[in-house]
This record gives sequence, C-alpha cells and structure tokens, in this order.
Amino acid sequence: MEYITIIIFAVFVNNVILSQFLGICPFLGVSNKVSTSLGMGAAVLFVMTLATLVTFIIQTYILDALSLQFLQTIVFILVIAALVQMVEIILKKISPALYQSLGVFLPLITTNCAVLGVAILVIQKDFTLLTALVYTIGMALGFTLAMVLFAGLRERMDLLGMPKGMSKIPIVLVTAGILAMAFMGFAGLVKI
Repeated sequence: MEYITIIIFAVFVNNVILSQFLGICPFLGVSNKVSTSLGMGAAVLFVMTLATLVTFIIQTYILDALSLQFLQTIVFILVIAALVQMVEIILKKISPALYQSLGVFLPLITTNCAVLGVAILVIQKDFTLLTALVYTIGMALGFTLAMVLFAGLRERMDLLGMPKGMSKIPIVLVTAGILAMAFMGFAGLVKI
C-alpha cells in the first residue's frame, strides 16, 4: 500500500512538470503529437529510472563513504549524460522514426532538469533503494502523463481556429497554466 501511495503522490500530487516545474523544455518542445510525447515519456522513464539507480548507488557507496557529497551534482550530470548517449544509440537502432521525431530533444534529456531533479530528490528524501525506484517510476509516469495530456490538447487546438494573437505560443502557455492549475486540485490527496 505504501508504494501505491508513493506512485499516486508522484504522478498526481507532486507531478514533476506541473507541480515542480522541472522538465519544461521537452514539455513545451516535444508535446506537438501524442506519439512523440509517449516516446519521450518512455525515454525519460528509462533514463530517469536507470539514472536514479546508478546515482543512488554512487551516492551511497562512493560519495557518502568518502565524504565527497560536494561532487554530487557533477557526478550525477555525468552519469545522466552517459545514459542518454546509450538511449540515443539504442533508439537509433530500434526505432529510427521515433529517433527522428524526437530530434534535438533527445540529447536535451541530458540537461533535462527533471532527470537530475528526481535523482537529487531521492537522495534528499532519504529513501531506500526500492522506495527510490518506485518514486522515480511514479515521477516518470507523471512526466509522461503531463506530456500526453498536453499533446492531446495541442493536437485538438491545432484543429480549432485560434485568433491570430493567441495562436501558437500564447495559447500553449495559457493551456499549460490551466493544466497546472488542474493538477493543483490533487494537492493534499496523499502525503509521503
């Protein structure tokens, strides 16, 4: 039951994009199509989970053991960059169409503050490894949910006629704000 609560908290209450405002670049840049958003969400899920696992182990057994906590951010960024390169190579071979549709945003996972933010949050919250992985998967699912919802809204808005002053970026920002306010309704639902 504890893990279900953590997932609900991570997906809805403490959504990485809509509540913490981490990962806004891919949220605004890749969310033109639902299929692309799902692909980006899957890539972020993979990288975020693997990054949390590796950074948790490095933090626990190397940085803390040697009192090198001040190197945390640098080490975490290097680990994430290496993992993104691995995902890029895998996607290029397995799904060239998804690789092309993600374009420049795939390498941007390296600098996606959501991936780094979750890896650091897990350490700050003093989670066990299993709890950290559950929390990370929940955060990645929340990232994907926000991306897919927003992409669906953007696809629908493309079909509608927008006034010239509200087309493109202005309506996207207004819609993102309304979606963030909708997720604020989950505040207080569960606490961890």
